[in-house]
Amino acid sequence: MKLNYRRTLLTGLAFMAIYSFWQTYDNIVPLILKNSFGMNEIITGAVMAADNVLALFLLPLFGTLSDKVNSKWGKRKPFIVVGSFLSVLAIIFMPIGDNTRNLPLFLISTGLVLLFMAFFRSPAVALMPDVTPRPLRSKGNAIINLTGTVGAIYALLMTGILVGDGKTPDYTALFWSVIIFMVVSILILMFTVNEKKWGEEAREAEKAHPELMEAEEEEQPQEGAKRKLSKPKKKSLIFLLLSVAFWYMAYNAVTSAFSRYATEVWELESGGYADCLMVATVAAIISYIPLGFLASKIGRKKSILMGVVGLFIGFLYVGFFTQYHFLINVGFVIVGISWGAINVNSFPMVVEIANDGDVGKYTGYYYVFSMAAQILTPVLSGALLQWVSYTTLFPYSCAFSIFAFLTMLMVKHGDTKPMAKKSVLENFDIDD
Repeated sequence: MKLNYRRTLLTGLAFMAIYSFWQTYDNIVPLILKNSFGMNEIITGAVMAADNVLALFLLPLFGTLSDKVNSKWGKRKPFIVVGSFLSVLAIIFMPIGDNTRNLPLFLISTGLVLLFMAFFRSPAVALMPDVTPRPLRSKGNAIINLTGTVGAIYALLMTGILVGDGKTPDYTALFWSVIIFMVVSILILMFTVNEKKWGEEAREAEKAHPELMEAEEEEQPQEGAKRKLSKPKKKSLIFLLLSVAFWYMAYNAVTSAFSRYATEVWELESGGYADCLMVATVAAIISYIPLGFLASKIGRKKSILMGVVGLFIGFLYVGFFTQYHFLINVGFVIVGISWGAINVNSFPMVVEIANDGDVGKYTGYYYVFSMAAQILTPVLSGALLQWVSYTTLFPYSCAFSIFAFLTMLMVKHGDTKPMAKKSVLENFDIDD
């Protein structure tokens, strides 16, 4: 059983389009709210948090709805195509609202973009596990994460090239560059991805290799009823989702507060703190593919547990420094690789527990817990930073890394059996 890299890259085009927009949104919208419309930090923060709050409700909803669709295009493509093009239409009005200083137009168009992006985000993420055999989903998720990174890098490059000087530059060219990127990506996906055929072939591949699959434990349904998860699988799902929340609380606390920590504790200036985060990001990107192969050898759960331990070690190491030193980057390399191990394997474990017809719903579950953690942890860690000390940041992240490790130990399902290979080179075989 081999991963088809071409197909996986094509299914990742929707994820790439999503990331190109979110990178632009996170970088530019706060500046527009502050500089064009004079909003203070609190109101700007509230507007920027709206997408995470909406995601708590909309991602599970649209993921579940896509599970119920059975069109000639498949389950996910209708949501991806319709949602992406509606998003593009709404994005057009964002720079118009900015340039004309029309706040209602800007907020309405931004709200519509958030709604339409949520419409196809869960289906877009669920597409990969739908068309990928279960034992190969960690490798597939590594590829998907790389495509997302390409989208984010594109947006950053276009920001540097197309955004002019001044406090309130014209962002029209930047938004249009993202629109064109999204349209081209989705058009390629629309005409190349055969969702139904690839999904059927993935299920056939699973049937041909039962030795790599988890034993079925679902309760047998009555005639016409849907198969239900067994109690052990439900227990594993609950602990796995708690683990997702805990490691996001650990990691996001550092990424959201590190700039303030570095300036207050290490007295770094001129954005020097960004180098540390860049080191972690590059380390994660480089490690995605090797970590996908590692998971196929030792399993997803062991890979994640190693990653959680690595987070703890990296955060503990960095927390010992009272002033900046280049050796701090060693800790961020450990953090980046560890986060890659978690990121590559956690989503495949969640959808592994799902029945084949519920992948969209379980994708929504994954995002509910990860988004909720990203909403909650800046508040909790921020309260400690303000009312206790900035030095609480890394102990806070270490504590939640421990919580994630303990809950992850309770997860007994969602893994796949390691695949034996005749040679190392066989790992790189590509199906036609």
